[in-house]
Amino acid sequence: MTDPVPLSVVIITFNEERNIGRCLESVKEIADEIVVVDSYSTDRTAELCRMFGTRFIQRAFAGHIQQKNFALQQATHSWVLSLDADEALSPELQTSILQVKNNWQHDGYTMNRLTSYAGQWIRHSGWYPDTKLRLWDRRKGRWGGYNPHDRLIMEEGARISHIKGDILHYAYQNASELIDKIQQYSAIFARDQRFVKNASPFRIVYKTVFAFFRNYILKAGFLDGYAGLLISVSHANGVFYKYTKLYEANKKLQTSLIITTYNRKDALELVLTSVLQQSVLPEEVIIADDGSREDTAQLIALYAAAFPVPLRHCWQEDRGFQLSRIRNKAIAQAEGEYIVMVDGDMVMHRDFIKTHKKAARRHFFIQGSRVLLSEALTQEALRNKKTSFFPWQSGIKNRLNGINMPLLSKLFSRKNTMLKRIRGCNMAFWKSDVIQVNGFNEAFTSWGREDSEFVVRLFNNGIKRKNLKFGGVAYHLHHPESKQKMHPQNDALLEKAVSEKITACEIGIQSHL
Repeated sequence: MTDPVPLSVVIITFNEERNIGRCLESVKEIADEIVVVDSYSTDRTAELCRMFGTRFIQRAFAGHIQQKNFALQQATHSWVLSLDADEALSPELQTSILQVKNNWQHDGYTMNRLTSYAGQWIRHSGWYPDTKLRLWDRRKGRWGGYNPHDRLIMEEGARISHIKGDILHYAYQNASELIDKIQQYSAIFARDQRFVKNASPFRIVYKTVFAFFRNYILKAGFLDGYAGLLISVSHANGVFYKYTKLYEANKKLQTSLIITTYNRKDALELVLTSVLQQSVLPEEVIIADDGSREDTAQLIALYAAAFPVPLRHCWQEDRGFQLSRIRNKAIAQAEGEYIVMVDGDMVMHRDFIKTHKKAARRHFFIQGSRVLLSEALTQEALRNKKTSFFPWQSGIKNRLNGINMPLLSKLFSRKNTMLKRIRGCNMAFWKSDVIQVNGFNEAFTSWGREDSEFVVRLFNNGIKRKNLKFGGVAYHLHHPESKQKMHPQNDALLEKAVSEKITACEIGIQSHL
């Protein structure tokens, strides 16, 4: 007969003196070690844990998922059981786990969880069987999902089995505790799902109504009597709260518009005029100036005096092509959490900022639409300070890109994992993502590939691309084709980022923060 598999029990706590003793008592016969990660409790939690001989570790709370994964890393043994402090094992589940320890045949084991309300065990209302995966080989899975609704994510092909017995969840003693927890969780949901999930008035209504119908009728909450009614109503309220808070959170996006320029004052003036005509203004505008002459500074100062939002001039000395460096300097100065970046010859549609903000999603960067203007139309626009164009007028080269329609944009904007047609002249991204990849690579000191190399590092960090169609429209003023030749070093830098799966460049935004 083989020796029993050694088992680590991991628990996270914060002010759990009411529950932790019961939890530890239920696992002491099955655990070879008990690891408690505590978020600096101020009650008797630490004292009680030490009475049971646990390994007691304190760490600031960073989120349920983060805290549980940290606790997982502290376990000595490969096989772990994870519990919350207000949970305990039923005698039947203790026996089942002891049997598993003597005959471990799978990568993970699920079990049912039975939750109490005011001393009553709730067997309907969507609360039971509430199957949980809590016993597993930690080499095969980690906590994921979204806070506070964490879940174990096992590697592909992991073998999972179910064992008898219940996790006893001593959850709520009264309605106040239940409502307080719902409010707490709804706030966490809105914070963590901001610009990850969508919310709308219609979604708020239908999700709230269906939540009550599902729990009280489909999940037979009526069989739990008064408790079932309370739980079903409270759960529906929780859905209402979390999607209402998310809806409001998704409307608040601090945006910085960064405009890159170099010695093209006439085009920059037209671009600034198009900013003033935006239906939704950014919170600030930063001109990223790679060494322009004094006349550009004078123009910016003239506009800044009466601009409706802060207009700042971020300038560096002209030492040749340093586009990556000036972009990094401007982004480092930006106060907005979301960056919309255009070149200084990109005249923006009046809904440009509005549609970029609407398309913003966490873990994505946005590639906007570029409309090419002919030389004749460009000269007319510069002469007459014209910023409004129509897709079918003379002088528009790629007409479909000039259509701005929210419904079509929603239907045709697509995720994309290709490097083809990457253009920094109309791009939006989260400042935190830029910092994560260390910004644009300042090793690029000549034109070409700097945008693609930046995007490769975004891809390597799990940031996805979305092409914004029929929105994010900007009109590219004509200019003579650049006579710059791309240096072979640029191709080499791009290839290195691809082949070595580089996630951050060596010379980037960190030096400007």
